[in-house]
Amino acid sequence: MWLVLGLVAAQRLWELWLADRNTRRLLAEGAVEIGAGHYPLFIGLHASWLAAIAILTPWTMAPNLGWLALYVVLQFGRLWVISTLGRFWTTRIITLPGAPLETRGPYQFVRHPNYIVASLEILVLPLVFGQVWIALIWSVANTLLVAWRIRVEDGALQDRRD
Repeated sequence: MWLVLGLVAAQRLWELWLADRNTRRLLAEGAVEIGAGHYPLFIGLHASWLAAIAILTPWTMAPNLGWLALYVVLQFGRLWVISTLGRFWTTRIITLPGAPLETRGPYQFVRHPNYIVASLEILVLPLVFGQVWIALIWSVANTLLVAWRIRVEDGALQDRRD
């Protein structure tokens, strides 16, 4: 359990570093951040999700290999999103006026693939360790936050869609 959670935490920290680097670059190019007020809620949600799994799961719990395999597959989806967006990938809503919206990679199929992958991760990782209640509670909280964020993000990108 600790190995899996440690790897997930390391991945999230790397992503925060990458997102911060990309955010600083985009802001320097004239981009603007929209909806910054709800960003700490996402950090809190993800941190508390990992903490809940770590605290409530017996350290001797063997992972369910089927759920773990699904979680690993989701990481390929996450990497696909990050590599498609490249320097535009952040964990915040950052919009660069005049920049075209991405239509390649997973964006040719769905508008918000990153939110789909992250939502599935929040559901699946607790199930790796038999934590159904964590999966349900954090999935509901995530769904509420993501719905709010998508409204904010779609509003911020509306002028670039036209």
